[in-house]
Amino acid sequence: MKPARADDRSQIDLFAPYVTDLPLRDQREVMERPFFSLAKKKRMKPIDYVSPDGNIFVRVTANADFGMATIWDADILIWAASMIQQLRARGKNDIPRTLSFHPYDLLKTIDRHTGGAEYRALREALARLQSTTIVTNIRAPKGKKHRQFSWIESWTDDVDDERQFSRGMSITLADWFYEGIIMDGGLLSIDPAYFAITGGRERWLYRVARKHAGGAGPDGFAIAFSTLFAKSGAEGTSRRFKFEILKIARENALPDYYLRIENESAPDPLLRMIRRDAIGMFQTGVAPALPVEKSAGAGFMPLSKDTISAFRAEFPDENVFAFNGRFARWLKERSLSPDDYQAAFLAFARAQIAEPVP
Repeated sequence: MKPARADDRSQIDLFAPYVTDLPLRDQREVMERPFFSLAKKKRMKPIDYVSPDGNIFVRVTANADFGMATIWDADILIWAASMIQQLRARGKNDIPRTLSFHPYDLLKTIDRHTGGAEYRALREALARLQSTTIVTNIRAPKGKKHRQFSWIESWTDDVDDERQFSRGMSITLADWFYEGIIMDGGLLSIDPAYFAITGGRERWLYRVARKHAGGAGPDGFAIAFSTLFAKSGAEGTSRRFKFEILKIARENALPDYYLRIENESAPDPLLRMIRRDAIGMFQTGVAPALPVEKSAGAGFMPLSKDTISAFRAEFPDENVFAFNGRFARWLKERSLSPDDYQAAFLAFARAQIAEPVP
């Protein structure tokens, strides 16, 4: 498929449809390299990454006014990739790099609230995505040393002057990112529960696990902490990074993937990532006996097919997996362990949707 140019305005007024339970897709090359800040605070320090074999490099620089695009800002790119894939699945041809949409629909898809603060945050995220500069040799044309781009080329917001609300927005994706979406094998599916992950390192680690362990068997995929640190682009020391990854692995609350620490006493331990369904955890809800600390509260547990069906029957416009992430956090914050996780989840969802739980 030939990428459509930004000046192709033929579909600009055709708003991307809101799709309940939109199948989510992430761009695979973006998932495994350090392209985003993992902190919510403004980051100005560049990211400089070179693969161990020296063949791949990534440099990310921030704009002084807006700071570097964050891993939460990347939710917009996940939405865009998912929407383009959905349009292609529906038989649309010559899909332009520009997508027009209602901000309410985008925010609902990525499990955000839809109040005034969230609309302002959306505009700030778009500004960071447009102003952050990436230089990389990933997919550089033959004979070229690198490509330079920002995540989105431009964005617009049609604001009603009288009532001061958005009538619609549009984003034009960078060529590099758009090409990565439409190329064969360029996308990987992700669990909607990803949007409920609150920590930046946890979000990044889920994407690494999905990229490397998603197609692996019961042995999963193991990676050294030093390699993880380089791939993360995280600020701070490797010692601090190791401490935080150990904590995440012991909490073991990532959707879809089980984390196991190996050779913890060694100078450079390994983190093994295993699909939960590959070791039967989604069937039993019980973790195998592994050397991890037990955390207070039930934390994340998978939902049964019956629970998912019951939720969707009652709340067809809501995201069941994102709600499970919220429920797990709510339990953990209160150190609660319900006897029947499935029934408690449905009760929580009913109360939350009828009257938000503080």
